[in-house]
Amino acid sequence: MTGETGHKLRGDYSRMRPDYTVDQDWDAYSPQDHELWRRLYRRQLSLVPRYACDEFNDTLAVLNFGEGIPRFDAINAKLAPATRWQLVAVPGLLPDLTFFDHLANRRFPVTVWIRDPAEFDYIVEPDIFHDFFGHVPMLFNPVFADYMQAYGKGGIKAHELGAIEMLSRLYWYTVEFGLIETPKGVRTYGAGILSSGGELPYCVESRTPNRIGFELLRIMRTLYKIDTFQETYFVIRDFGELFEATAPDFTPYYEALQGREPYSARAVLPTDRVLHRGERAAA
Repeated sequence: MTGETGHKLRGDYSRMRPDYTVDQDWDAYSPQDHELWRRLYRRQLSLVPRYACDEFNDTLAVLNFGEGIPRFDAINAKLAPATRWQLVAVPGLLPDLTFFDHLANRRFPVTVWIRDPAEFDYIVEPDIFHDFFGHVPMLFNPVFADYMQAYGKGGIKAHELGAIEMLSRLYWYTVEFGLIETPKGVRTYGAGILSSGGELPYCVESRTPNRIGFELLRIMRTLYKIDTFQETYFVIRDFGELFEATAPDFTPYYEALQGREPYSARAVLPTDRVLHRGERAAA
């Protein structure tokens, strides 16, 4: 997840390279670290068949990395020939421009540290389980992988134009908390959901949140919640829709949205394609 943050960064930044990468140092993980990974993995594996999209589940079954914390080099040996992406180890959250540069060059940053056992159900910032379990399986999908690279390239331009906030909303509502329509019903492909024990069933089954059809400019004007389950989810028809909508130059979009008040996280607009109006929806 992108994110310059106001609180003290967690992770050891003392040994990072200029591009913020570090060695994974897999041998430094303790038996307790691997056991915590296995517990987290087992919990999510009991949920994702019901709530995740087929693209995620199919890759998860092939990778089968539930025995312990994965080695990034072993995964890269499979990821590179699949979609030309690679994982790079990082200490934690990155500056926005550094994050975008990695994505634009088909490098996905994965945090090396794992949460404490007391953080089993909730963690403030992404750890290796969120980054790896939530994000990596989707990087094996060619269309989604291309979208991630396009997002990185767009992020570099947004940084130059002072439009990071608008673009960050797109990342939040797609890469982290996106839903997709499937023949089986609405499912998720968002990493923030896929790595969460509570939000997986909530995003699909709860009557509380809104579920609204994907619309690019609408999303870029919509605020989001960072400390609760989402009040609105945006639903794509397929990954092709996501990639095609974000292919054009965003400069005119930023100009059109500049100075406009953002929509609240629970708003439902007359122009929305509403799949489900939440019980707490706001006009």
